[in-house]
Amino acid sequence: MVQPFPPGMRVEDVETDGATIHARVGGQGPAVVMLHGFGDTGDMWAPLARALVADRTVVVPDLRGMGLSSHPDRGYDKKTQGHDVARVLDRLKIEIADLVTHDIGNMVGYAFAAQFPARVTRWVVMDAPLPGIGPWDEILKSPALWHFNFRGPDVERLVQGRERIYLDRFWNELSAKPKSIDEETRRHYAELYARPGAMHAAFEQFAAFSQDAVDNKALAAKGKLAMPVLAIGADKSFATTQADVLGFVASKVTAQVIANSGHWLMEEQPAATVAAITAFLLQSS
Repeated sequence: MVQPFPPGMRVEDVETDGATIHARVGGQGPAVVMLHGFGDTGDMWAPLARALVADRTVVVPDLRGMGLSSHPDRGYDKKTQGHDVARVLDRLKIEIADLVTHDIGNMVGYAFAAQFPARVTRWVVMDAPLPGIGPWDEILKSPALWHFNFRGPDVERLVQGRERIYLDRFWNELSAKPKSIDEETRRHYAELYARPGAMHAAFEQFAAFSQDAVDNKALAAKGKLAMPVLAIGADKSFATTQADVLGFVASKVTAQVIANSGHWLMEEQPAATVAAITAFLLQSS
């Protein structure tokens, strides 16, 4: 089930370049920003927020066009969304933060870290590739990732009113055990993705991958990220490939594999995933 955020966390709606970013904020101490991906919203991070809020200032945005953030017509390239993250932190008067990301959140996280490297102290990156980086061209050939190129004039019409069917495909086929993603969780996210404009925005996130690949290659050419990075892969998904990918853009990468999990780490193995993240974030620098 989708857990509530800890008591005392508040909501901030932050105006950025053409979007309003919905963010949950709370806690005390050094900041940590958590970025979700497709099929989830920031709600996925509630268990991690609960584990960290006593010692950390927790910031959990919904990405542009997703969850309860606005659905603008543009800005779905990840460089722009990296600036969304920066604007949220500016609004909160937070200069530096740890970063925890999953799925498309990885891509936004890299764009943020590469454009603002002095603002990221540590980065936990989970189970998804980076456009244009490392084995990207081979990854695109995987039949499991057909949705990366699912576009055209009829995609929204095909999915409208069938959002749950569409999302079930990802929860079922990209998980180790589909039953680990329960009915309440599926219903919760399907309702959010059925909101007006939500699936249009989701498709735009994927449509931007070609531009993201160009942007990422340019960012990577400027040099590798210097902050410590924990690359977490699920054993039934990206596994150690996650660390291999990050090795192309970061110089201090530690690999960790979560057992008995598919792509949906926070839903399938929340205890092991939270333990891995907190151990990395709370260790001394």
